[in-house]
Order: sequence, then C-alpha cells, then structure tokens
Amino acid sequence: MIILLCGLSGAGKTTLAKKIKENLNRVEIQTEVIDADEYRQQLFPDLKYSKDDRFENIRRLGFIANKFSNLGIVTVISAIMPYEAMRSQLIDNYDDVKVVYVDCPLPILKARDTKGLYHKAQLPDGHPEKVCNLTGVNDPFEAPVTPHLYINTYTHNITECTGMLLTFIQQERHLLNRRYIAC
Repeated sequence: MIILLCGLSGAGKTTLAKKIKENLNRVEIQTEVIDADEYRQQLFPDLKYSKDDRFENIRRLGFIANKFSNLGIVTVISAIMPYEAMRSQLIDNYDDVKVVYVDCPLPILKARDTKGLYHKAQLPDGHPEKVCNLTGVNDPFEAPVTPHLYINTYTHNITECTGMLLTFIQQERHLLNRRYIAC
C-alpha cells in the first residue's frame, strides 16, 4: 500500500508521516516514509521546481515507493504533489495507492511559516531571497477533489490526525487482505 500525503508546505505532512510510522511500527506493521524534501536533497539535487521537474520528482518517488510496497511495507510519500495529473499517474501506475489530502488554510500556513518560505515568496520581485515558485502562493496547487481521506490539521490536533490516518490505513489493509484471501 502506498499512501500519498499531499498538501501545501507546512500543512503537517512530514509530522503526520513520522507519527504514523511510529504508530504502525508499534503494532509491528512495517512502514517506510519517503519525504520529498529529504529525497530531493539527498538523491535528486538535479531537480529544480519547474513543472517538469516536479513531475519527475514524484515519478521517481513513486517508483521507489512501489518497490517498498511490493515487499508488503506500508509506504508513505510525504510531498506537496500540486497537480491532479501527478497523483493520477501514481494511482494508474501502481497498485493500492491512496491519496490523503493534508489540508490547512493558507492564512494559517503563512502565520506559522515554519520554513520561512511564505515570507520569501512575498518579497518584492528581484529580491535575492525571493521564492518564485511556492506552491499555493505563486505556483498552482490543485487540491484533490476526491481524496481517499481528508485531514484538516487546523481543526484537528496531531493526535486526532494520526488517529484518523491510522484507522484509515488499518481499514484499507484489512480490505486488501480480504481481496487476496478471496483470490
């Protein structure tokens, strides 16, 4: 099973991914987290933030996630994934891919600004630190219309969000196991 945690920067995807891994490991369910920022820095520094490079990054992460998933490991990709076509491509190419939209209102994300990106995106044009391609501000974000699970990190705390995702994964694993037994 591949879980796609998608949403704007600062919405809580990485925090949620780490918490879900801790919880699943406690009940002896093997889990791997693929954090897009970490993989981009360590393995894919050649990729920038153009639309084509964003698609290539997700294509690579999906390929890696599928390898883990094929070994029976619950694999969580934590990435912005701003385009519906990007998410659809993973769903079409791999088995048991579930989209989880981790949402938080943009004004709250701007106020939190955990990485300082929203501030940099609002700097004047020509400023050396201006971020010109921040998803949701000066680059598009196509919110999932029909995600498998919707989690709002503004209205729910991390414990509640983790509980929602944990319940979802357990239900999906149960359904998946029943399908394999029926075959």
